Amino acid sequence: MNVVVVESPAKASTINKYLGPDFVVLASYGHVRDLPPKDGSVRPDENFEMTWAVSDGAEKNIRAIGQALKKSDHLYLATDPDREGEAISWHVMDELNERNLLNGIAVERVVFTEITKSAVLNAMANPRRLDDDLVDAYRARRALDYLVGFTLSPVLWRKLPGSRSAGRVQSVALRLICEREAAIEAFVPREYWTVAAKLKTADGKDIEARLTHLDGNKLDKFDLPDEAHAFAARDRIQAGEHSVENIEAKRTRRNPSPPFTTSTLQQEASRKLSFTARQTMGVAQQLYEGREIDGESVGLITYMRTDGVHIAAEAVSAARATIGREYGKAYVPDEPRAYRSQAKNAQEAHEAIRPTDLSRLPASVKGALSDDQARLYELIWKRALASQMASAEIDQTAIVITPGDGAHSLRATGSVIAFDGFLRLYQEGRDEPNGEDSDRRLPKVEKGQPLSLAAVSPEQHFTEPPPRFSEASLVKELERLGIGRPSTYASIISVLQERNYVRLDRRRFVPEDRGRIVTVFLENYFRRYVEYDFTAGLENELDNISDGQLNWQKVLSDFWADFKSAIDETSELRIKQVIEVLDDTLAPHLFPPSDDGKDPRVCPSCDDGRLNLKLGKHGPFIGCTNYPDCRHTRPLNGDGDEDSGPREIGMHPEHELMVSLRKGPFGHYVQLGDTGEDGKKPKRVSLPRDLMPDRVDLELALGLLSLPRDIGPHPEGGKMISAGIGRFGPYVKHDGKFKSLKKDDDILSIGLNRAVVLLAEVSQRGGSVLRELGEHPDDGGPITLKKGRYGPYVQHKRINATLPKGVEEDAITLDQAVALIAAKAAKKKGAKKKAAPKKKAATKKAAAKKKTPAKKKATTKKKSAAKESAEDS
Repeated sequence: MNVVVVESPAKASTINKYLGPDFVVLASYGHVRDLPPKDGSVRPDENFEMTWAVSDGAEKNIRAIGQALKKSDHLYLATDPDREGEAISWHVMDELNERNLLNGIAVERVVFTEITKSAVLNAMANPRRLDDDLVDAYRARRALDYLVGFTLSPVLWRKLPGSRSAGRVQSVALRLICEREAAIEAFVPREYWTVAAKLKTADGKDIEARLTHLDGNKLDKFDLPDEAHAFAARDRIQAGEHSVENIEAKRTRRNPSPPFTTSTLQQEASRKLSFTARQTMGVAQQLYEGREIDGESVGLITYMRTDGVHIAAEAVSAARATIGREYGKAYVPDEPRAYRSQAKNAQEAHEAIRPTDLSRLPASVKGALSDDQARLYELIWKRALASQMASAEIDQTAIVITPGDGAHSLRATGSVIAFDGFLRLYQEGRDEPNGEDSDRRLPKVEKGQPLSLAAVSPEQHFTEPPPRFSEASLVKELERLGIGRPSTYASIISVLQERNYVRLDRRRFVPEDRGRIVTVFLENYFRRYVEYDFTAGLENELDNISDGQLNWQKVLSDFWADFKSAIDETSELRIKQVIEVLDDTLAPHLFPPSDDGKDPRVCPSCDDGRLNLKLGKHGPFIGCTNYPDCRHTRPLNGDGDEDSGPREIGMHPEHELMVSLRKGPFGHYVQLGDTGEDGKKPKRVSLPRDLMPDRVDLELALGLLSLPRDIGPHPEGGKMISAGIGRFGPYVKHDGKFKSLKKDDDILSIGLNRAVVLLAEVSQRGGSVLRELGEHPDDGGPITLKKGRYGPYVQHKRINATLPKGVEEDAITLDQAVALIAAKAAKKKGAKKKAAPKKKAATKKAAAKKKTPAKKKATTKKKSAAKESAEDS
């Protein structure tokens, strides 16, 4: 018997069918261990030794693997084919080793770049050793994030009450957003003018042209700075007789974009599908792990965490065959296209993201997929196929028009697609308009042909500030700078929103004041650690560890020495000093000039004091210097209450009822329609806690109103798993059991595999299993350590015993647990004996109560009510 360990149960089921009865495939359900969230988990003084603890709910998965190994002589670690997957395999092997469960068992690593039968069998035939360099890079990255988070965040809490946390990469991403906002606020619009003319040919066809030269000089953007100059140019055009001076015509070729990497998939899904980065990765994971197609579970795309842009030779051949069959031979280029990544630090370890079978058209699988899955699959299929199609050919024409004296020149441009090539299937989206003229045809003219002037139109313009970042443009900028890695972008963006450091407004990031304050603090006191080059350089070092070029402990040692010194330097820093720096730096934002010219810092309540940034125990706020005589305060943005009035979002396409966003006593919610004439309550769904109200558009509201929704049948038993939002927030449900979603889970996109992982954490008695301590020495049966709503406890059969104060959950021993359970059992037995006579007394009291006169009953009720009222007081 051979044991294979993968990450998800759905993948396990599919791969087991491919491998046959000689293999048992088990799921680790993601990571099995992590650093405990407390001081001392990473110890710089001990050469960065780390303490790992089995994660919530993972104990039973480790035990299941260990049990299967008793009948096996071979363990294949087949977690995902990336750094994180390598780390999970290492954790599984290391934990099994510590438990002496791998004696005499051969351990090998296999990777599945796609979940198809041929790919799985080929991988199993070519196993390898665990990659120590990748594991070292993971340990270095995890230690860095832990050391920064557990060392820098407490500094924020002490010096900036109300701040949430700081992170190695999240703080740099936050700086990008804050700097962009500061640039927008500091931007001063500049006026400029353009002049357009409409001319006609002899047969009445229109030509639209722009003024490009005046007095023989080419016009720059600001050469017509005001109305007077623009109108003077207009008058000169109107006074001239115009003709065609020159015709410029050329044919250009436009080549397709390469197939998707993780980053470009997140960007394009944001632009075209309005998916968040987290949603994109969740749906892509579902497509990778497999869907039921024609009675067989098969992976539909290759692995979705990659920065490579090449695709396998057989996939190129399949693409060319599909292009010829679907679009004709003219769309197949003479030679296959080859791509190389232009991104910094591209590993090129895996193929680009592509369908596992390019002949599987989107229409043929749509019925087996959810709407989100179908849309993302179609996007991936089109991009991959288009990347191997012929170039588009475009005829570009420019007509130069001048008066007889040549005192000025007008230019008309147009383009016509001569051959659409890959554009027939796919065109890449843009974050911002590119400012080019729309494709348009120009009438056929000849050199020297006279043209009549129909109209001249001067037009005023103003320069615009740089745009705020969207998810797509932020991911693009992070990748350009070499900050973070594509697989981490989704979590970085989520953390910034959950900490209330930024919010989304019309799909653009706006920094909250608390986010700007944290950024200014870090820029002033930890500037090196939020510099773009430093962060990108650290990422390079982590990549070099992966390649075996650097020692991971040396990288950590160099970082820690300087970082610890920077932390120590803040020990004498006074909050007053911090506030003065923040108040001065953020003054243009917190106290912008008023329209009436008054000093924006004058207190509106007392007219004598000045407004300054202040710090309270719940965080920063604006207050008056005359406190306590003047108690004027105002919250920072993002800290005040939203307008509680309803906001109409749009009409429901099926019910033809208005969808609105409202605020009630328990928070914001979306509502379908109003209370009808029959008095029925309209459907309402609460917003998840991490969803900002200003982010809710019609598409998101419709998704919420569709809850609860079916996710899919459970791999074990086939009963349906559903997702919804209840009294305690988003949850998944299966067979009467509920599990709350974690902060990184999206109620609208959570897939089957993630839902199964969450439900696996739910024990039959309500707590999540931390680990099994061993067999009870007297009564038999396992004693488990669990974590419940009120903290850790030990369980044996039906007896639960809470851990006493001072006993750490990772230090509890079997002997201590047995003693706690024995004490709890004795206490229960004593309680039952005391309850027996009380029960008899209660029976007598009830019989006597039946004989009590009505008047006496009323008096008793009054006394009881008075007693309750006194107790409440």
